[in-house]
Amino acid sequence: MLKLGNAKLKHYINYIAIAIVTLVFGGISLSGSLPFSTINLLEKIAISIILATSLSMVVGFLGELSLGHAGFMCLGAYIGGKASCLLEPVFGNSIVSLIISLIVGGTVAAVFGIIIGLPALRLKGDYLAIVTLAFGEIVRTVFMNSSSESFGGSLGLSTPRYDKKYLFIIAFVLVIICLAVIQNFIRSKHGRAITSIRDNEIAARATGINVTKYKLSVFTISSLFAGIAGVLYSYSNYRVQSVNFDYNYSIEILVMVVLGGMGSINGAIIAATLITYLDTTLQTVLTGNLAVLQDLFYALILIILVIYNNAPSLKTFRTTHNLKSILNKFSKHDPSHRRDDEAKWDRVPTKIEMNEVLSVDIQPTSSTLNPDKKEGK
Repeated sequence: MLKLGNAKLKHYINYIAIAIVTLVFGGISLSGSLPFSTINLLEKIAISIILATSLSMVVGFLGELSLGHAGFMCLGAYIGGKASCLLEPVFGNSIVSLIISLIVGGTVAAVFGIIIGLPALRLKGDYLAIVTLAFGEIVRTVFMNSSSESFGGSLGLSTPRYDKKYLFIIAFVLVIICLAVIQNFIRSKHGRAITSIRDNEIAARATGINVTKYKLSVFTISSLFAGIAGVLYSYSNYRVQSVNFDYNYSIEILVMVVLGGMGSINGAIIAATLITYLDTTLQTVLTGNLAVLQDLFYALILIILVIYNNAPSLKTFRTTHNLKSILNKFSKHDPSHRRDDEAKWDRVPTKIEMNEVLSVDIQPTSSTLNPDKKEGK
């Protein structure tokens, strides 16, 4: 495996892929040749990747089931959107206003993550899922019933739309930052403590790991990036409506994590991209009377993908026909193309032949026979 310094290349492959996508589409966008539909799709993909990778910390690495991710996103969208409305008369629709809104929205979501996480993380399994689901519905209902002067009520909050040529570039830069924080955290000693909690919480607690601290840290970081994704959502749309952050959206984010593989950051990125592209394409293709079939096709495709990834009878097919096995056929790591060991004893040139070494007769010397004589005794 190629290495960059002391780190393996595979640890940086997702950064490289996202950077290439950002540079290619960013250059096309700055030249004015990128269609608005593609720009809108790239914004959605970036937001989905941030949501999926941040939720993967809780579900995949910590092993807890959370269904309130859309609630934290809703907090970031409304609070960050309100901040952008207040900052627009001062800074205009500029990058300064965007950065401040991102900080405000992400911080508020992280604070609520701490507030909810302290009591909720004492629960496990279905009980934690119910509590986080209830939190998401409470947040959505509060913003829905707010006054029109504060957060727009049922009509939603009108927010400034950032320049479409640059927003998706900023969003993908935030994706790289999100990946850097999450992956470095997971690969550190703290990440090993988190995975030990997932594997056996009793054993982890017995070894001295502060389970509550690590659970709360993961929940807070996950909430922070969900809030940042919400702020990006508010800047990519002219209006933020609470109806878009219901429990179905939380389940959709959870599907991205599960479909990509539990505890797999790269899998979450790929699944988020595919599901977002699929959802957007079905909305475009199935129009008019066929729009009622969108959820049906979407559900069928997800069922097929889940069965393919998890069915025991397809394990052999998945092993022999996956991307890794295909790439190995063209690489030096393929066993069928492996060369013989050039360092074998019969291939290494020596000064004398091995049969000569074996035929040498070793005659004992006088010093060997009389050690006293050698020492002068």
